[in-house]
Amino acid sequence: MCPRPMTKRDYYEVLGVEKNCDAGTMKSAFRKLAMQYHPDRNAEQGAEEKFKEASEAYEVLSDPDKRARYDQFGHRGVEGFGGGGAGGFGGNVNINDIFGEIFGDIFGQRGRQRQARNRGADLRYNLEISFEEAAFGAEVTVKIPRPKRCEVCDGTGSKTKQTRQCPTCGGAGEVRFTQGFFAVARACSQCNGSGAIVADPCKNCKGSGKLESETSLQVKIPGGVDAGTRVRLAGEGEIGEHGGPPGDLYVVVHVKEHPLFVREEYEVLCEVPISFTQAALGAQIDVPTLDGKVKMKIPHGTQSGKVFRLKGKGIPHLHGSGRGDQHVRVTVETPTELNAEQRELLEQFAKACGEGVNPQSKSFFEQVKKLFG
Repeated sequence: MCPRPMTKRDYYEVLGVEKNCDAGTMKSAFRKLAMQYHPDRNAEQGAEEKFKEASEAYEVLSDPDKRARYDQFGHRGVEGFGGGGAGGFGGNVNINDIFGEIFGDIFGQRGRQRQARNRGADLRYNLEISFEEAAFGAEVTVKIPRPKRCEVCDGTGSKTKQTRQCPTCGGAGEVRFTQGFFAVARACSQCNGSGAIVADPCKNCKGSGKLESETSLQVKIPGGVDAGTRVRLAGEGEIGEHGGPPGDLYVVVHVKEHPLFVREEYEVLCEVPISFTQAALGAQIDVPTLDGKVKMKIPHGTQSGKVFRLKGKGIPHLHGSGRGDQHVRVTVETPTELNAEQRELLEQFAKACGEGVNPQSKSFFEQVKKLFG
């Protein structure tokens, strides 16, 4: 007795979409299933079969003519047109075309891949600047140890400035081989992905196309940068292999600590000591800011820890207008050494005030009394 053929699932059911769904919805559904069951990503038993099933369903339903035949006649309507072969794809199904549409032409971007491989490496430079330079910006000269292009061979690495096509990859810069269900492309090991071979190496650079060097660059640091900000200098990284484009240089900003100021985003914080008499009687004091000293009024009866705001004296906004504020916290200093006259005067002051005359201390002791009886 011949075995009964396995009944195929409905293609819409396979993709998990409604029969009247649009092409975008169908593509998203297939993308999700393909990523979930791709044999290179999922080694579980049955994953490859589910992947093939989803690919077959999408191959039929993504084609308007095949979809119309399938909607009218079911699986019989697409037999011989792809998607109708038992257990797999029909003879005219190109799996690379399907994945080129969904994921991009992953098998056909040799030129861009080779250019990316020949592109020079990106470089990083750690730059330490002052608090003020971070606030207002600066132009700094940095010296970058960076290879330069060999002028003798124009960066080709060849004495004759000529290269020949790599015989292993045929100039593609990559080789393909079959791995399971798919063809896989890898960089050619003989030419390191360049697609070219140097037959007569340049003696000046020993075939590398570049020489060790140090370059001085002017880096413009915009005002408002903070620690960790990266400034990109396009094309100032390492030169590319065999005439490829250069990489980029990323200057990473590190800001020195300031002896007086602390930064919080675009706000500046500082602490200013005042005397007991200034706090009690009031005064006008000099306060340091990023723009220099300014006068600030201390009202009489000011308590230690009081914070005052100086509007617009903070950090300028990066790539924008306006500035943050400066917050000044005053601390009342207690004298540590008193002469006889000062002690006598303070004792007279204490006697004149009487115990508990201060509203804050009175309130404090009342709360203590409530809590502890």
